[in-house]
Amino acid sequence: MEINDLSCAQFLAQLASKAPTPGGGGTAALVGAAGVALGNMVGCLTTGKKKYAAVEADIQALNTKADALRKELEALVDEDALRASPVEFGLVTSDAFAPLAAAYGLPKDTPEQAAHKAAVLEAALDGASAVPLQIMEKCAEGIALAGQYAAKGSVLAVSDAGCAAVLCKAALQAASLNVFINTKLMADRARAAALDARADALLAEFVPQADEVFNAVSGKLRNK
Repeated sequence: MEINDLSCAQFLAQLASKAPTPGGGGTAALVGAAGVALGNMVGCLTTGKKKYAAVEADIQALNTKADALRKELEALVDEDALRASPVEFGLVTSDAFAPLAAAYGLPKDTPEQAAHKAAVLEAALDGASAVPLQIMEKCAEGIALAGQYAAKGSVLAVSDAGCAAVLCKAALQAASLNVFINTKLMADRARAAALDARADALLAEFVPQADEVFNAVSGKLRNK
């Protein structure tokens, strides 16, 4: 059964267990998807209302983007399980879970075996970094959408637009940790630095954006 096929209760129970997946990366993707879905809900509560006729086309366009983005994040929940980080595996060495698990289980008794293992592990770490980086990029898009929903959507649902930004921000930050835990172990430090730089740039640009949305929504709700 894929991670996305689990019920909420099953997901949380498996998350709380010693099972290697889901872990931090998959959870970040799920939280990001929830944030995007909340924004989409704001849009759905806005469309068709005479009061918002002037932004109807804008909201419909946002809804189309949000629907596609949510599905992409949902897919990344399962994708992360295929490339989970070494910490998520603990002592698990079965190759049924991910390339990293298989890499850690390779023999290194001879120089040839050790070199092969190092090469396979390096490729697996690169792949394990790529998925949470994708999650970060999608969560950044979610933050941008939340800002537009907060600005143009129904005032009756503006709190949900703020929640959308907060959830996508949390997911963005959580996913970054899953980038950094893998890049830290990479032998190719130039490649690791490039991945870290991309993650840092996303954090630097979109964490403040999410905070701006939260503060703007909070100000509206508290009449500040």
